[in-house]
Amino acid sequence: MIAIGEASRRSGVGIEAIRYYEREGIVPKPERASNNRRLYSEHDVGRLRFLKKCRDLGFPLADAKTLLNLSECDREDCRSVKELAEIHITNIRAKIDELGRLEAALSELTVNCDSGNVSCPLLSQLRIS
Repeated sequence: MIAIGEASRRSGVGIEAIRYYEREGIVPKPERASNNRRLYSEHDVGRLRFLKKCRDLGFPLADAKTLLNLSECDREDCRSVKELAEIHITNIRAKIDELGRLEAALSELTVNCDSGNVSCPLLSQLRIS
């Protein structure tokens, strides 16, 4: 059994994030030592690593919790996992499209920035709104 700092180091999840996950019921509260310090098992650290990988892939915390729960079931439900992943892919594609539109709009506004204009066309355009 290890302390929260070591669990954080081994999992790559910050101490405050671990405490948050516990408060919100995303991971079970760990055992406590006689001095009331949290004690984590390797299984607990594995859960934290799993959540970190989900978050690194951009899954919302609720989906990461669902995936964690599905991973710990006696019978993994691959169909549910695939559905969650496909929804996430759709959301990522929508964000990419939106970022492309933002890039195009910002590029259009910055075209005149290097021309030596006395007044900044980008700021002028932003003021109009």
